[in-house]
Formats: sequence, C-alpha cells, structure tokens
Amino acid sequence: MHNIESLRSHLLAGQAIPALPLALDRRRRWSERRQRAVMRYYIDAGVGGIAVGVHSTQFEIRDPRHGLYRPVLQLAAETITEWLGASGRAPRPFIRIAGLCGTTQQAVQEAELAASLGYHAGLLSLGALREAPEKAVLKHCARVAKSIPVIGFYLQPAVGGRRLGYEFWRRFAEIPEVVAIKIAPFNRYQTIDVVRAVIDAGRDDIALYTGNDDNIIADLLTPFQHAGQSRQIVGGLLGQWGVWTERAVALFGEIKKARAKGRLDPAWLAKNAALTDANGVVFDAANQFAGCIPGIHEILRRQGIFETSACLNPHEKLSPGQAAELDRVTKAYPWLVDDAFVARHLDRWLS
Repeated sequence: MHNIESLRSHLLAGQAIPALPLALDRRRRWSERRQRAVMRYYIDAGVGGIAVGVHSTQFEIRDPRHGLYRPVLQLAAETITEWLGASGRAPRPFIRIAGLCGTTQQAVQEAELAASLGYHAGLLSLGALREAPEKAVLKHCARVAKSIPVIGFYLQPAVGGRRLGYEFWRRFAEIPEVVAIKIAPFNRYQTIDVVRAVIDAGRDDIALYTGNDDNIIADLLTPFQHAGQSRQIVGGLLGQWGVWTERAVALFGEIKKARAKGRLDPAWLAKNAALTDANGVVFDAANQFAGCIPGIHEILRRQGIFETSACLNPHEKLSPGQAAELDRVTKAYPWLVDDAFVARHLDRWLS
C-alpha cells in the first residue's frame, strides 16, 4: 500500500481478513515457529490482510511481564513480507493492520510503532475509554488517526465494548484518516446505525467490514438502503476467519459472486445459520464468550498448526463441554472445515 488511496481501494474491494491468534508452547511461552506457521497458513489460504495485536492476539501481550506487543508485530510484518515474496510469487495487495489500545498516549505510541514497522492501518479499540464522554472519545480517535490511518471498531458490550449511537458514528466518519469501520455490536439495530451514519456523512471512501460473528454471511449479502443510497458491508475482519481460513476465503469468494449477480439463492440462509452455529461453539457464546480465544487455539491445535490451546492467562481455557461441541460442529458442517488443505501444507509452514 503505497498511499492512503491504494489502502482505501484495497479495503473497498472487499477482503477476508483474519485476526491473528497468539501461538504458545506447552509452557505458555511464545512460539515464534508456530506464529510464523499460522501466518503462512493465512497467506496461502488467500486472505487479503491480517490483523495483529487485536483481541484474538490477547491483550495481555502488552503486559510488561510478557512484553510481546512489539515482538509479535515485528515478526508478523517480517513473515508477511517473506512469505508473500516466497517462490517467486506475483506480488499482491495485502493489508497489515495493527490493534491499537489504551489511553491516547498509549494508542498513539502503538500507532507510531506500527507505522514504523510497515503497518498500513490501526484497528482502534476504545475499551480504555469506556466511561469517557463521546466528545473525548472522538478527540482521541482523531489524534490517533494523525499517526496511522484508522479502522473504527464497534465492539459489542458483552465483551467490553460500549454503546455508541448514530451521532457518534456520524461524527467519527468526519475524521479524514478513517479508512474503514469494523461493525461488531452483535445487534442489527446498532449495525444499521453505523451504516446510516457513514451514508449521511457522504463518506463512500470508508469501507464497511463485518465483525458480527453471529451474522457473517447475511451481513455480507445484505444491501443496506438509506436516504436513496445503498451500501454494502464489503468484507470481514473476523476472529472466526482465523480458523478454517481456506474455506472462509473460498466462501467469501462465492459471496462476492452472488452479490454481483444481484439474485440470491435461499441456500445462503442455511449457510448463514450453520456458520453462526459453528461460531457460537468456537467463540463459546453459551458461556458469555469465556472460551473464545481457547476455541480458536483448539481448532488450530487439532490441525497441528498450534502446539496447545493455552493462553497467556492460565485461567483462560476451554469451557466444560466446548471440546465436545467442537466435535459436533466439525462433523455437522464439513464444508466449513479445511483440514485437508492444512494437512497438505503443514510441514512447509512449520519449516
């Protein structure tokens, strides 16, 4: 991405972007080898970018005890460059997204670090400003956007987000350096608030991405119409796409073709329900998402990409019954599963 215009063009074209999980060994130490392997997997699966240092990468990487924020971002950037250029591959557009957290000072520092490491945009978490007035939150966003182009993030309240209404997103869309918004309130009313705000702001250069893991396919197929205009959620930036990624990219390709035809097969409704069921298990919706990161790790562990499902926090593990439920959805929806693809390439990714 040579400039913000090419970045916008890439995002508006619609991309499948997984959120990167953190690879650990059985002693809960960071495994650089397996971190490279999972990123090589994503690139070979055909993703259009990777989000690093976000929720799926575990916010604990910022804890001084671990000190992993910079090392993980740096290794990820190096791996992307190396693997995209391997074996004489033709170059392809690819976005590097860094998760940005904390108060304004911390978020700006992270943004400046990410930019120095070659990241193109920052996915801006507002968790640290949960109690701040919206005016202060908007000022925070505008300041961070001066350091790196920003992807807004509407995080659902159930996992630490806050309610942000139409007026907030209408003003957020006026920040010149905003390139996209990841919509993930898990709430159709609030999803429409964001779409309507971007339309009313006249920002057809802001790409809309779904993070609604309970409605991925329907989000991507729905034409949102307001005030005589129509907008599409063009792609996904998803923790769900951090597993079974080759199938996710293929499915997204089929969705793009279906959108272009303008006529939808009702079978998409069944696929949407199936993916929602599978995601509910991977992300442990039955237990208020307590096992969401271990669920991702467990799928990767079963495929041999990860060594363990462990997290930096020893209390974060699969919920009771979650492993059996993973067995269920894997068998129920084989078209979602890319075990054969992984098996063919695993040795090369781990080399």
